[in-house]
Amino acid sequence: MTQIRHISTSTIRLTNHNDQLNHRIESIKLTPWDLRYLEIDYVQKGILFNKPAEEEHSNGLVQHLKASLSLALNVFYPLAGRLAVTENEDKTTTCISIDCNGAGSHFVHAAGDGVKVAEVLNPIYIPDHVVCNLFPLNAVRCYEGVSKPLLAVQVTELVDGIFIGCSINHVAADGTSFWHFLNTWSEIARTGTDSDIISQPRPVFGRHEFYDGLIDLPIRLPFPCNEIMSKQHMAAPPSDSSQRAVFHFSKEKVAELKAKANAEMGTNNISSLQSLMAHIWRATTRGRRFHPNQEVSYLIAAGLRQRLKQMLPKEYFGNAVLGVTVRSTAGELMQHGLGWAASQINKAIASLTAEQVSKYLENWVKAPTFPSVLWDPKSVVVLTGSSPRFNVYGNDFGWGRPVAVRSRASNNMNGKFTVFPGAEEGSIDFEACLLPETLQAMLDDAEFMESVIT
Repeated sequence: MTQIRHISTSTIRLTNHNDQLNHRIESIKLTPWDLRYLEIDYVQKGILFNKPAEEEHSNGLVQHLKASLSLALNVFYPLAGRLAVTENEDKTTTCISIDCNGAGSHFVHAAGDGVKVAEVLNPIYIPDHVVCNLFPLNAVRCYEGVSKPLLAVQVTELVDGIFIGCSINHVAADGTSFWHFLNTWSEIARTGTDSDIISQPRPVFGRHEFYDGLIDLPIRLPFPCNEIMSKQHMAAPPSDSSQRAVFHFSKEKVAELKAKANAEMGTNNISSLQSLMAHIWRATTRGRRFHPNQEVSYLIAAGLRQRLKQMLPKEYFGNAVLGVTVRSTAGELMQHGLGWAASQINKAIASLTAEQVSKYLENWVKAPTFPSVLWDPKSVVVLTGSSPRFNVYGNDFGWGRPVAVRSRASNNMNGKFTVFPGAEEGSIDFEACLLPETLQAMLDDAEFMESVIT
C-alpha cells in the first residue's frame, strides 16, 4: 500500500504587523447557508504540480509556503479562528458564530514515498488509496470546528511533484470562497509581496448589511448545541464499491454539445455547462438501466450571490449556494434527447428567484435542518457541485501552473459529480463518484464517450 508519511505539523498564525488586523471583525454571525453544513465534512480540494527546480525543492520551499500562508491569513483571518457556541441560560437556544480569535490554521508537511505525478493523473480512474491521503482533517465534521482549525493545509512532496491539499470548514466557506482564498495565497507565495498590496480583491466578511430586513442575525437555534454536536448518525463515506473517475471534455467538444442542445430546442439560451450536465444526466440514466417510469432527479448546486434581493459581492466570504432539483422519468429523458434535458436544467435554474431564496431563508430560521449528507440518494440520481469558472489553474505558487485538480471523497456518494475547469483553456472536467458497473456502462456508451477525451 502507498505510504503518505507525515513529516511535521505546524500551527500557522497571522502576522502582527498588518494594520488591517486592527479593523478586523471579532465575530462573524452565521447565516442559514453557513449553519446547515454543520454536520457534513470539510471541503477538501487540492492541486497537483510538477516538481519545482531542484534548488527550490527543499525545506526552504516548505518554509516559504508557511510564511506566505501566514500572510494570506492576514487577509482571510476568519480561517485562523474557531467556531464559537453560545447558549442562553436555560440552554434552550444556541448561537453559533466564527470567533476570529487567531488560534491558527494547521500546516502538514508530508512525503509520498514512491508516488509519482502520473499515478495521481490516472487518465480515468482516481486512485483513492493515494489521493484520499493527500488531505488533512479527514472524516472531520464541520461542527468540530469548535476545537479543530477551520483551515488545514497538507503539502505532500511526491517523487516528481507536489500536491497541495486544503481542507476548509464548510460552515466558513463555499467553493467560491475556497478558491478566492487559494488564489490569494498562491499570489503571495509567487510574488513575494506583502498581503497589503496583492491584486486579488479583498474578501467581504460582513453579514448584517446583506441580510438586514430579511432575517435577524445572530440566528438563535431552538435547541441546545449538544443536539448537533453529539449526533452520531452521520452518513458513511462512499462505500468500498464506489469508484471515482474524471471525464474530460475539450473546448471543441463542449462547443459541439452546446450547439447541439440549442439547435434541438431552437434557442441560444442553453449554456455550455447545462449542455454537459444534460449529457451526463442521460448517460448516467442509461448506465443504471432504470425502468422508464423511474423518476430520475438531478440536483444542481446554484450560486446565490447574484440571486438575493440585496446582491452579494463576488468577494463575499461565506456560503451562498442552494440546490435546484430537475425532475424527469427515465423514459422521458431518453425519449426527448439532449436538448430537452438541457432545457429542463436551464428552466429550473432560471426559475430560482430572489423571492424563493428569501422564502427559503425565512423558513429555515423557523425550522432549522442540518442534513448529514448533501442529498438523499434514494430520491436524487445525480448531483453536481462546484463550477468550471473557478480560477484553479491560475494558482501558481512560484514554480508553474498546476497540472490537475483533485478532491477527496468526503461528502461524495454514488451519483456525485464535481465540475472543474480543465487544464486546457475552455475545457471542462467532471469528477464522478459512481458504482463500478455504472462507470463501466458509461465507458462502454458510445454516445457519451464520443465527447470525452481519454
